[in-house]
Amino acid sequence: MENYLKTYEEWLNNPAIDEKDKQELKQIEGNEKEIEDRFYKDLEFGTAGLRGVIGIGTNRMNKYTVTKATQGLANYIIEKGGQERGVAIAYDSRRMSQEFSEQTALCLNANGIKTYRFDTLRPTPELSFAVRELKAIAGIVITASHNPPEYNGYKVYWEDGAQIVEPTDKEIIAKVNAVTDLSTIKTMDKQEAIAKGLYHTIGEEIDKRYIEELKKLVVNQKAIDETQKDIKIVYTPLHGTGNVPVQTILKELGFENLYVVESQEKPDGNFPTVDYPNPEDPKAFKLALELAKQKDADIVLANDPDADRLGVYAKDTKTGEYVQFNGNMTGNLIAEYILSQKKQNNTLPQNGAVIKTIVSSNLTDAIASHYNVKLFSTLTGFKNIAKIIRGFEEKNNEYTCLYSYEESYGCIIGTHARDKDGIVAVMTLCEAACYYKQKDMTLWDAMIAIYEKYGYYKEKQFSITLKGAKGAEEMKKMMENMRNHPPKEIAGEKVISVGDYEAQTIKNMQTEETTSTNLPKSNVLYYELENDNWCCVRPSGTEPKIKFYMGVKGTSLEDSDKKLEELENAMKEIAK
Repeated sequence: MENYLKTYEEWLNNPAIDEKDKQELKQIEGNEKEIEDRFYKDLEFGTAGLRGVIGIGTNRMNKYTVTKATQGLANYIIEKGGQERGVAIAYDSRRMSQEFSEQTALCLNANGIKTYRFDTLRPTPELSFAVRELKAIAGIVITASHNPPEYNGYKVYWEDGAQIVEPTDKEIIAKVNAVTDLSTIKTMDKQEAIAKGLYHTIGEEIDKRYIEELKKLVVNQKAIDETQKDIKIVYTPLHGTGNVPVQTILKELGFENLYVVESQEKPDGNFPTVDYPNPEDPKAFKLALELAKQKDADIVLANDPDADRLGVYAKDTKTGEYVQFNGNMTGNLIAEYILSQKKQNNTLPQNGAVIKTIVSSNLTDAIASHYNVKLFSTLTGFKNIAKIIRGFEEKNNEYTCLYSYEESYGCIIGTHARDKDGIVAVMTLCEAACYYKQKDMTLWDAMIAIYEKYGYYKEKQFSITLKGAKGAEEMKKMMENMRNHPPKEIAGEKVISVGDYEAQTIKNMQTEETTSTNLPKSNVLYYELENDNWCCVRPSGTEPKIKFYMGVKGTSLEDSDKKLEELENAMKEIAK
């Protein structure tokens, strides 16, 4: 008998599995393909926690896989003596988020660990903020970010408010993997947990403190006061958590003309108005753009369901059309705005720093250099950015982190949170829209001015989806092939160096000299090309995809587009 069939039978006969869940399993009896997909592996607790399709099975998000992860985390917290400090818990609008968050809290409580669970759904960045504000040992947020509706996930944060990194992640993973018997997973009655002072509900007080921290990050309140009446903002939370905090912060700063897409305002885990709730996808903006045209809006904004990412459209004054910003464009527009304003009002510190990931735009390097700010680059994932911020603090604030971003539509301004914050991004872009309006410019005009100042840097990415066990094997072979046969040129541009982040080496292709990446191991290949062009490939950590990133520097938008197309075609050939 195949292993997955054996595991399926074990679950059917396991007294720890509820009868109604066994009924779900009985319904797929004889459907070997479905049984294989649900049971061919355990849903992996990786460095980003859990993420998977909701359903019963070892390779699914359900109360057993969620509480198994929680029991492992509880064992780790007890080992560290962190029971009294407690764990902050938030959840988004997805199906089962509320239930999973409560099951998580009661499992921790049964292990003698205090929990602070938000009363209703909250954005991921507020959870990151709450961990530090409450001085908790850890935080958990139940979310699958911008994945399709059938998914949910479980992200673990440590005491600095950042997602877990080495060595903590490996140590927690080992504890989770050690939980092999479902009957050893503890739980308790909610009323008993409350009576014992283990289960605490949080909400309004943390909201107020979070909003106050964001308001401190405004760099030009005068521009808002003078111009907000002339700015029209269209916003959609895409059925997620962003609606209340976005409306709160913009109202408190004085913005009057905010229009929320009504049919997408209420939380709904089925995401009925979109294919999938990803602000990177132009289709997710369909209703927002219709409202924008109706209201003649200056700026159109969309958060993903857990509000850590932000998608943006801004009006092009020449054509009257709305232009989509990718994550790099938004990231660089905010970088230029913050640094220029701080320089103007003499608040730019001498030890200022900006952080980006290696797959983000080289335009950021040019902006940082212009303002004499130190630039740091790190591996993909905001937890790696947070690790650098923590390093600054550990060295007596050697650098002041002014701004951090990654190309996947996420940034933080300052250090109030240690994960992407789509709420602060909304706030800052609305502020920037006021500032540029005073100069008769839209945010798109401002973006063009940045290109004219530094060069026409443009970036792109594409993915190849490879699902299931077969797909994982194909992905592995693809990476091995590229690793073992590095190209000498790509799209007619010489390869200057190849960074193999798994081997932690950067090889100069001319001299064959090898240097260290000075970063942790990661399955990433990075090709530095001539003329400030580059490309990079890595398997996704959260989805069954292999991702290709690329960037060019052109002499105009048209030239950049042409170069990007050539580079994309060349990468598709290499991937074959």
